[in-house]
Amino acid sequence: MRLIAIDSLRPGMKLGKKIYNEDGIVLLSENVEINDAIIRSMRHHGLDYIYIADHRTDDIQVSEMIEETTRRRALNELRVNFKKLMEPSMKGVVYPYLGKTFSGLVESIIDDLSSRENVMIMMMNIDSMDHYLYRHSLNVCIYTLLLGQVYGYSKEDLTLLGLGAMLHDIGKTKVPPDILNKPSQLTDEEFAQIKKHTEIGFKLLKDEPGIPLKAAHCAYQHHERVNGSGYPRGLKGDEIHEFARWIAITDAFDAMTTHRVYRPAMLPHQAVEVLYAGCGEWYEKSKLELFRDHVAIYPVGMTVGLSTGEQAVVAKIHKDIPHRPVVRVLTDPDGVDLKAPYDIDLSSRLSVVITGVDGTKKL
Repeated sequence: MRLIAIDSLRPGMKLGKKIYNEDGIVLLSENVEINDAIIRSMRHHGLDYIYIADHRTDDIQVSEMIEETTRRRALNELRVNFKKLMEPSMKGVVYPYLGKTFSGLVESIIDDLSSRENVMIMMMNIDSMDHYLYRHSLNVCIYTLLLGQVYGYSKEDLTLLGLGAMLHDIGKTKVPPDILNKPSQLTDEEFAQIKKHTEIGFKLLKDEPGIPLKAAHCAYQHHERVNGSGYPRGLKGDEIHEFARWIAITDAFDAMTTHRVYRPAMLPHQAVEVLYAGCGEWYEKSKLELFRDHVAIYPVGMTVGLSTGEQAVVAKIHKDIPHRPVVRVLTDPDGVDLKAPYDIDLSSRLSVVITGVDGTKKL
């Protein structure tokens, strides 16, 4: 299958992967033929990229970071529990099932990640129309747990880290939806309300049975920055809990690579560049380097342009050098489809580089 930008979709193409709605119900199945109405609907729901079927890439399969059943169950629990917290009647109410519910989900995600070899951080906002807050909470949890495993945390610490990551934005359940989803620039007063989600989240979690205080501090500190420029307290360096310093990176990465009402999604290589602009200032250098080494900056299936002028599709990612993948060349330099596509391993063909990706300008 191939991953292409919505703007590159054409009627007659066929879908490569299922697309789910906000309730986890399959809206479109594989091999559904795409028409103008479907393209308009995808744009309306904020999808930037989708997988399409292509016989030239039938053998290129996208490996999921976790099991689909785990992902759907987690999104459902986030949806159900966060919606309850959004209800006015829940103000000041202790919700004793949060710890047990989400700890169990985190353990399932840890088990899924542990069962896979050479897992890379992959784009996860492609085949779902779920509410941003639910998807974001799950993605940040998965990305952070992968980094925590690579870093070498114990199972106990991973569970704490994952719980803090999954619930880091829980304070946004108390932010007015018209501010949270505003399509235009926020006023200073509205931004001040958004920023309060860190303190609200801490207050929600610190007294919840089954929620360790370290997890509550992840909600409190994930917008702190190592140079002291963050909020809510302007903490610096080691004053910020180590877990929150991991989440600061994955939170920003997922936010940038997800479509929002006020801007389209970035691709991974673009988001990594933005993160590196804050290396040592906003984000801890060693943690950012480990993140960089474990993110698939060119997702499997992505159409890319090569310095040779040819068009290709990313076929395989090398864990040790993710920026030099194996690509399948589909066209000649004039854009004419090849009768016999062939693979190039960019890790050994150093004279050939990726110059651009589908839907974006040349690098």
